[in-house]
Amino acid sequence: MRLEVWSIGKTSEAYLQTGIELYAKRLPHYLPFDWVVLPLPKVRNTDGRQMSLEEGKLILSKLQPDDFLVLLDERGKSFSSVGFSKWMEQQLAGSRKRMVFLIGGAFGFSEAVYQRANFQISLSTMTFSHQMIRLFFLEQLYRAMTILKGESYHNE
Repeated sequence: MRLEVWSIGKTSEAYLQTGIELYAKRLPHYLPFDWVVLPLPKVRNTDGRQMSLEEGKLILSKLQPDDFLVLLDERGKSFSSVGFSKWMEQQLAGSRKRMVFLIGGAFGFSEAVYQRANFQISLSTMTFSHQMIRLFFLEQLYRAMTILKGESYHNE
């Protein structure tokens, strides 16, 4: 299975971009992986609802019908790092061609994206910027892979 993590718009903070690049380079050692940055839609009106609708159209146009779409969303299922690694192990054992983890923009997901999603994961009940979540999630994905391989990265 190919695993992709998609985000909307470029990362504006250099320190976050450095961390994202670090984990995005490490992950292909464990599985076919791509970090995908979708462009921000050009919307004249900066209304949050309109922006999420336009982002939703873009996201849905890029997905294949058989993609397994996982939203990173505050209303999703919470996991410990070990729990997430076990969930990932189950997903990787399946017969899907591609799994897409989606990190939304500043205004969240449109209703159409929620309806298309196959699963939702919450990284915390706290609120973090969508740019920070990029780094946090890639690190947790890397951690899950090292747990599955029995490597010493994760201490318990």
